[in-house]
Amino acid sequence: MTGLPPAASPPPALADRAAELADAALTGDRRALARLLTAVENRTPLAEAALRRLYPQAGRAHVVGITGPPGAGKSTLVAALIAEVRASGRPVAVIAVDPSSPITGGALLGDRVRMQSYAGDRDVFIRSMASRGHAGGLASTSGAAAAVLDAAGFDLILVETVGTGQSEVEVAAAADTTVVLEAPEMGDEVQAIKAGLLEVADLVVVNKGDRPGAQRTAAQLRAMLVAAAPRSARGEGSDARPRPKRPEVLVTTASTGAGVPELLAALDRYRLAAPDGPAPAARLARAEAQVWAILGDRLRDRLHEPARRAATAETVAAVADHQLDPYAAADRLLQVLGGRRSDG
Repeated sequence: MTGLPPAASPPPALADRAAELADAALTGDRRALARLLTAVENRTPLAEAALRRLYPQAGRAHVVGITGPPGAGKSTLVAALIAEVRASGRPVAVIAVDPSSPITGGALLGDRVRMQSYAGDRDVFIRSMASRGHAGGLASTSGAAAAVLDAAGFDLILVETVGTGQSEVEVAAAADTTVVLEAPEMGDEVQAIKAGLLEVADLVVVNKGDRPGAQRTAAQLRAMLVAAAPRSARGEGSDARPRPKRPEVLVTTASTGAGVPELLAALDRYRLAAPDGPAPAARLARAEAQVWAILGDRLRDRLHEPARRAATAETVAAVADHQLDPYAAADRLLQVLGGRRSDG
């Protein structure tokens, strides 16, 4: 870290409050954990100070991203996975990212409604987070929330994305293992391949396996994934072009629990295959995604501070009126922040 300026320290009073809240969460105080996650979601100075204390203790949990198109049954599958994990006596945490209310900014759907049977279980922690307009199927603070839950001792963290469909590849950078759900006879397997969802999948799950066509959909996906795999993986010599690996395809019926034990076993295999966590490149990608998300939030916050609000609004209005193109507008706003764009 030579040559980098030191990180600014929070005021002593704030640091003391953050330490008290973080330590309470670490000792199992679920109310303190909930308060801390609320502070994280609201991006408060208290959350930032607490994360400085907690982050060195994170990095041990298995973070599983669960994504896919609407109607595939993500929330039902997450509830079924919770039941299977708890049957084995293990703790589990869930971050369920929901679309935001345009009025309050809060989560509209609240996946916790579907999981109320676990409300009294201290070894299950379920948190709904509003996406607040963040693209990619996650909230901008999802990574920080996962780090808090990780530090608090949850060995398995399930992150369920919004479910808007094909823009959710961001979850792959936030998760150790990515599960992509598909539903039979919806045609989504073709759409997902075009959009790249299957390219980030470690496991593909055809849910609603009791419906006609589920096994056929699974067979079609396996065939497509074989065709998309590198030639070397198919025994056809080397292929220097970077291609995604071929994910395993499973069939579940989350409403009855069928296939869920096999899914959990597959997730455990992925965990055992990397006992030290993600590879260095994957850890770097996750860190980069977290830093860029925070940087984007901070840039927006600074541009909406009172001293810059008028210039920001004027610049955006000029783009809306086609008096200024978006690239020039971005350059202008960087100048407003005191930065300069290099064209070299």
